[in-house]
Amino acid sequence: MHTFPTQAVILAGGQGSRLRPYTDDRPKPMVEIPGTGTPIIGHQLSWLAAEGVTDAVVSCGHLADVLQEWLASAVLPLRVTTVVETEPLGRGGGLKHAAARLPDAAAPWYATNGDIWTRFSLREMASFHAERDALATLALARPRIPWGAVETDAFGHITDFIESPPSPYLINAGVYVFAPAFTAMLPDRGDHERTTFPRLARERRLAGYPLPHGAYWRAIDTAKDLTEAAKELGSRPGG
Repeated sequence: MHTFPTQAVILAGGQGSRLRPYTDDRPKPMVEIPGTGTPIIGHQLSWLAAEGVTDAVVSCGHLADVLQEWLASAVLPLRVTTVVETEPLGRGGGLKHAAARLPDAAAPWYATNGDIWTRFSLREMASFHAERDALATLALARPRIPWGAVETDAFGHITDFIESPPSPYLINAGVYVFAPAFTAMLPDRGDHERTTFPRLARERRLAGYPLPHGAYWRAIDTAKDLTEAAKELGSRPGG
């Protein structure tokens, strides 16, 4: 019987240049979903708490003081610690820097990118991770293509038009489960997706958890994503 993680890292240091002007005066995770009155990171913390997480470490970077001020004043459903990169460490180095502040180095942990809004069972993902004896497990999403697709027959006649179909490829959804031993495998500087992940994939210790059918997932990269997210989830209880 494995134990479910109760600690998590949120990577919240991105500049969010494609979300300007929303990110001119705040980091990307502090952008509010229209109609909810809550920033992206607020929704994430509520989700993590509902999934059994009691402690979160938030890795800050761009306009860190704005994020830290909100975290200090908000009523939060779990304990939150913030860390700030004084110099760029890269995605892997930043993850390792933040993980050093987790309360239990001998326990598994979740991590999530600070610019996604999603809802699915982290406990089911953690079970999937444990069953495969993985050192790291990535959630995998199948986002909708932003263009209309065209279907043709073998002769070249157009047979159908499909508006925003699901991608034929799975992508890294930006949510992870990590075994305790994974932390030491992260680079002090640099990108773990170019170093640690390929190594684990060769060793068959890297797992991919496809998000269940019906699970909600959206990366908040542009103003259009904010509008779509508000349309899809703004009226959902608990967001």
